[in-house]
Amino acid sequence: MGIKFSFVAVLTLILVVFLGVKSAHLEHVFGVYVPYAAVCVFFLGFIYRIVLWARSPVPFRIPTTGGQQQSLPWVKQNKLDNPSTTAGTIGRMLLEILVFRSLFRNTKMELREGPKLTYQLEKWLWLAGLAFHYSFLVIFLRHLRFFIDPIPFFVQIFEKADSVMQVGLPLVYLSDLVLVAAVSYLFIRRVVLPQMRYISLAADYFPLLLILALAITGILMRYFIRIDVTSVKDLTISLVTFHPVVPKDLSVLFYIHFFLICVLFTYFPFSKLMHLGGVFLSPTRNLPNDSRMKQHLNPWNYPVKVHTYEAYEDEFREKMIEAGLPVEKE
Repeated sequence: MGIKFSFVAVLTLILVVFLGVKSAHLEHVFGVYVPYAAVCVFFLGFIYRIVLWARSPVPFRIPTTGGQQQSLPWVKQNKLDNPSTTAGTIGRMLLEILVFRSLFRNTKMELREGPKLTYQLEKWLWLAGLAFHYSFLVIFLRHLRFFIDPIPFFVQIFEKADSVMQVGLPLVYLSDLVLVAAVSYLFIRRVVLPQMRYISLAADYFPLLLILALAITGILMRYFIRIDVTSVKDLTISLVTFHPVVPKDLSVLFYIHFFLICVLFTYFPFSKLMHLGGVFLSPTRNLPNDSRMKQHLNPWNYPVKVHTYEAYEDEFREKMIEAGLPVEKE
């Protein structure tokens, strides 16, 4: 059900833009109003989610650990998987953010004949996730050329590195191919594996199909259905400078691609994609495991009137003795 809904939703978005541009001539709406609205929703929603998470109380240390905790001097501590210092915690966070260390150590369990329980590492999942995120980052940085004039030097460096294996003209970017392959693998994995299909919802399928449609329309524009890049940059620069001007010679394929980007921006703060910001605020990752060295008190504790056992016995001692119950004081 989730995959059907997501597929229909993405097709509906494409059809809305196609009919809106071809029949209703809503180029100004999809070229100006929708992008501005998407950017506003993205930043406001992103800030709202971050502030909401930042205000959540975390009085105690609850880090996820995967190694030996610091204890006795002769017991070797795992300083990255079970850090007790700020430096170790920063190191673990960097490994988590840059190379997805926890996903690299992920395992899957299978029950085979015997019966025999086996564990296998999920290296293909880790590789696909890493390839997807880094290829998306490279593509995002490359697209800055449309919004900044003159083009920054680092954008040109990324473009040269991305097209190092030049194949004809226009240049074939490796990030385009890697992104499509990685997203396709992540999508097919959810469809083929029964365990993944059972737990997958529309919120899991929709972003994958949306990004896949975004990548395919971008590839079509670059390699098969050429568009006027100068007009595209005129539009994007006019949006950045808040003097929007919509060129007349832009194709409907560009508006579909541009609209899908806006949908992704709008959808981002309210989806699982917000792990981009949430990973920095996860108390299971950003806290050192120093509970044996420091006493952590809950600052939100308020005084509670308690009734101690001593007071309870003073109140009911005679009745307890009559009932034959033991008491500490005769």
